[in-house]
Amino acid sequence: MIVAIFGLFKKSGQAEKREHSSRNGDRGILLFENTSEVIQAETLLKKDGWDIRVMGPPPEVQRGCDLVIEFPLIEELNIVRSLKRVNIPPLEVVPVTGPLLRPVDLFHVKDFGKYLMVRAANMKLTVDKNTQQIVNISGGGCPDVPYLACAMVGHALREAPRPGDIGHTLCGYALQLAYEEVLRRCSE
Repeated sequence: MIVAIFGLFKKSGQAEKREHSSRNGDRGILLFENTSEVIQAETLLKKDGWDIRVMGPPPEVQRGCDLVIEFPLIEELNIVRSLKRVNIPPLEVVPVTGPLLRPVDLFHVKDFGKYLMVRAANMKLTVDKNTQQIVNISGGGCPDVPYLACAMVGHALREAPRPGDIGHTLCGYALQLAYEEVLRRCSE
């Protein structure tokens, strides 16, 4: 009976190992050639349960793409092996050894009292904090931004279409990140 109770709280070995390594280890960043590779790598690594975050590159190591993936450095070999298996190897793996190599947070949050604006990379999403209605979408220069704004503005946050489902550009991807951050903040 006691074994069964402990079994309820025990995580699978690999998930537990990944969580442990991310809490206690140093971090590294993966640099890619383009945004498409970052999005593919993020999808694969999150699906496999890795504790990763998409962030902005520190100026010291910026190459080709405006996004990097932060990961637990102790898992470098396994993560790079997973990415090579699907033909999206990173250009470079950089250990975060000092403040100049820390990746930059993609989110900037501005509270205007009644409204909350979250900017992720170059896209901004603003909601009415009382009604959680999307009141504005701006930024970016991608061709699908007007479509995304038309589809989402005026809708309640949880009822609006997800930008990741209807957008097809870097701006759509950045807007999805902003959307998820606003959802997280409105749920607190």
